[in-house]
Amino acid sequence: MDNRTGEMQVFLRVVEAGNFSEAARLLRMTPSTVSKLVARIEARLGVRLLERSTRRLSLTTEGQIYYERSQALLGELDEIERELSHGATSTGGTVRVNASVAFGVLAVEPQLPAFWLAYPNIVVDLSLSDEIVDLYLDRTDVAFRVGRLPDSGMMARRIGVAHRKIVASPAYLERNGIPRTAEDLAQHNCLGFNFRRAAPVWPLKESGRIVDRAVNGSLLANNGETVRRMAIAGVGLARLGDYHARADFASGRLIEVLSDVIEADEEEIHAVYLGGARLPQRVRVFLDFIVPRLQSFLNEGIRARRARA
Repeated sequence: MDNRTGEMQVFLRVVEAGNFSEAARLLRMTPSTVSKLVARIEARLGVRLLERSTRRLSLTTEGQIYYERSQALLGELDEIERELSHGATSTGGTVRVNASVAFGVLAVEPQLPAFWLAYPNIVVDLSLSDEIVDLYLDRTDVAFRVGRLPDSGMMARRIGVAHRKIVASPAYLERNGIPRTAEDLAQHNCLGFNFRRAAPVWPLKESGRIVDRAVNGSLLANNGETVRRMAIAGVGLARLGDYHARADFASGRLIEVLSDVIEADEEEIHAVYLGGARLPQRVRVFLDFIVPRLQSFLNEGIRARRARA
């Protein structure tokens, strides 16, 4: 791999993987080859791009510039090939979209039939996963993220706010009692998640401040929909976004508990994407179409909460 775009691809993998060994595994190369390619870039440019330590690599100021410019350039090359392969005379092509299972099923999927009526030449390649995907590595155009956004070169459009609720089925509460305080959670089966960013704690208000209360239970799942179904089945308590349990509140399948100690538990939802001013037309029309509709979906939840109150 002796071309500059190939070197850029290697450099991006190194930065995103955080070390040479993991980047080499992803690229199916040896760590020494990857290290030499990065060193060759640095020698050609006459600057250090990475600070190397025994634990992790970090970008220098020049490395950050090279990373962002390389990411943009390679993204544009991909876009050129996609547009030419699908034809650029009309809005068409494929938009690769990622969302969590619950948000994808409840919020994104219902908007797609109307989208295709407006843009029949666009293919939506939809992947649902509660794991955070790397937009560049996974060739994703748009990802809907729930939670705090890390500092990055990604662009974002704000969708709204998801309010987390602690919920349980009537049958579970009848068998085990209703928790009245945060301390009561130690006596309950609290259903959780097994992906890397999920800590086994629930942020709760205690003595006027937010405290991460450790919880444990019989289930760790990789998606919120499994947790919701187990809560409905009476297995335990679950901490879910209000949009996720909206229909269950209305039907009585789930009941909110501890509302006074979880009132500040909320996470923002964004549509994140790469491209900036050079955003492909197919991605731009998808965002312009779906973002307002998703905002309306979350606003319905606000009205439903006020009605319950």
